[in-house]
Amino acid sequence: MKQIKLNIKTKTQKYPIIIGSNLTSNISNIIRKNSINFRKCLIVVDKNIPKKFIFNIKKSLKQKKVYIYFFKANEINKNINYVNKILEILLKKNFSRDDCIISVGGGITGDVSGFAASLFKRGLKFINLPTTLLSQVDSSIGGKTGVNSKYGKNLIGSFYQPNLVITDIQFLKSLSKREIICGYGEVLKHSLLSNKNFFIFLNKNIKKVLNLSTPFIEKAIYESCKIKKKVVEKDENEKGLRKILNFGHTFAHAYEASLGYSKRLNHGEAVILGMKTALNFSLKNSFLKKKEYELIVNHINNAGLPSSLNKFFSIKDLNKILSFMTKDKKNNSSKINLILLKKIGSPIFNKEYTKKNINSFLKNYLIN
Repeated sequence: MKQIKLNIKTKTQKYPIIIGSNLTSNISNIIRKNSINFRKCLIVVDKNIPKKFIFNIKKSLKQKKVYIYFFKANEINKNINYVNKILEILLKKNFSRDDCIISVGGGITGDVSGFAASLFKRGLKFINLPTTLLSQVDSSIGGKTGVNSKYGKNLIGSFYQPNLVITDIQFLKSLSKREIICGYGEVLKHSLLSNKNFFIFLNKNIKKVLNLSTPFIEKAIYESCKIKKKVVEKDENEKGLRKILNFGHTFAHAYEASLGYSKRLNHGEAVILGMKTALNFSLKNSFLKKKEYELIVNHINNAGLPSSLNKFFSIKDLNKILSFMTKDKKNNSSKINLILLKKIGSPIFNKEYTKKNINSFLKNYLIN
């Protein structure tokens, strides 16, 4: 496929997203064409990435001094200790601020390496090669970096924009169907927040998108990135509009944390369950009409996306879920801040509810 270029311009950084196939063997040319210069780089690689991609990247960067750190990417390892390990390597190898970290992996790898880049000598060049659908359409764009703690998900971090994002669709062919479905949740989220025509396209072509068929997967990625680009450019630091991108995430993060970031429920699946919960909450509170609600829920069910919260939780888990929801970083008071939906393309943000309100809703939602 022909390369697609999207330029993002925020108050702190201007950078391109390059979307295409077989880009890893050409990474050196892409970096040069985008005027990014460095002598040394540390490639932080998810251990699960097929070796052929790492070979291609190393070969393409043969004119640079390249170090590689293999990272076992999971929510448990997404912590400050692994950020420190990356910083130790940078210090030991005498990196300067003009050198670079290159992340090759999904959202967790990008979050950890991006956070390390933001801390090292107050800012190191950062290139992101997202390898999962979820990271290609969401976490690689917008500069959110960070780690988890025992108190909750993503509570320690910074806004730090990359210098370049290279989205190679070939990475997706190495993923399981489960991983593709996880990423699709973020694609669906973007369509619900911003573009009914995009949702109609997804509803019509869901199987082709999930099967990574050309040109359907390319269009899904491009449209999704374009939606996030518009939001991030208007609100880089999540003071207002960008909050809508957290649709479903307040519930999702609490679900993940309540299960101890277990492999039973990964982030993308939690987001899909969180969105479905938020849709039901929107319906019950008379924001979303039943016809629109059923259209979206039927899409989730027909696509084979995770849809049953009861598979993971029962009434006895409510206190734990609510405890994590009250610690969510989007809250500005003792109340819980939710992103809801009025109709496809019309999100509502800054809606606050008491713990008692959420408890009552979740109790009924789990029973039904």
